[in-house]
Amino acid sequence: MAVFTNFATLSYKGGTRNSNTVTGEIMESLTVEKTAVSADYGAGDILSYAVSLVNSGPADMTGLTVSDDLGAYAFDGATLYPLSYADGTARLFVNGALQPAPTVTAGPPLVFTGIDLPAGGSAVLVYEAAVTGFAPLAPDSVIENTVTVTGGGVSVPLTASAQIGTRDSARLDITKSLSPSLVPANGELTYTFEISNTGNTAAAASDEVVLSDTFDPILTNLTVSLNGAAWARGVNYSYDEASGVFATLPGQILVPAAGYTQNADGTWTVEPGTATLVITGTITSQTT
Repeated sequence: MAVFTNFATLSYKGGTRNSNTVTGEIMESLTVEKTAVSADYGAGDILSYAVSLVNSGPADMTGLTVSDDLGAYAFDGATLYPLSYADGTARLFVNGALQPAPTVTAGPPLVFTGIDLPAGGSAVLVYEAAVTGFAPLAPDSVIENTVTVTGGGVSVPLTASAQIGTRDSARLDITKSLSPSLVPANGELTYTFEISNTGNTAAAASDEVVLSDTFDPILTNLTVSLNGAAWARGVNYSYDEASGVFATLPGQILVPAAGYTQNADGTWTVEPGTATLVITGTITSQTT
């Protein structure tokens, strides 16, 4: 909607007079809404968005352009973009029917052109964007991106925004190593498990993290430690020496949250939180 004002001037011999000022408002026949279909985001995610357009006027609107700023924000004198268009994902529906894909300029900014909307009609533009290395990942971070609609008889640019917050949770991975790799019969064997957390929230006791393994060959005389602290059988873990089945008890493994540092170029470095479980035992038999 656009507000306008004007007044008239009356000139005659001997003077001029201005009329009163009148104020009016142009009611746009086009409305726009932007919706973030994805609930939250993490590093490397693909996010889905929908832009809804409604033409409530009596005339067709042709040649509309929709541009998305891809979440642009200022950093150290530069403009960074936490999102990038996922190629080939644009879909346009007019009055519920799939249309030929609009022309796309990936940008940034991301631009869709050639959108036509009939009188009394509606359109939905659906597309996806990838989370880039410029997206903040710390807890409670947000990506907000704004679309702007121009052309097609729109008197002033129309805008709509959507926000997506970080996925505030632990994100765990595990690697296992063996030492030594050549082990004599009845020798001693050590398994080391590195558990990493690239999420922005620590894995706490309430997350009930459990690590399980079946040792083959079967081990006896276990010594177990987490981050250098000795563990006790029945308190921190269970072990069946007949089958070689090992399992930590729920909530015994705690992994700190990752740390995030924004570099000079605006990208973010993720320093995973880690926990190390070490299990040493003596080989007694082989099950396979």
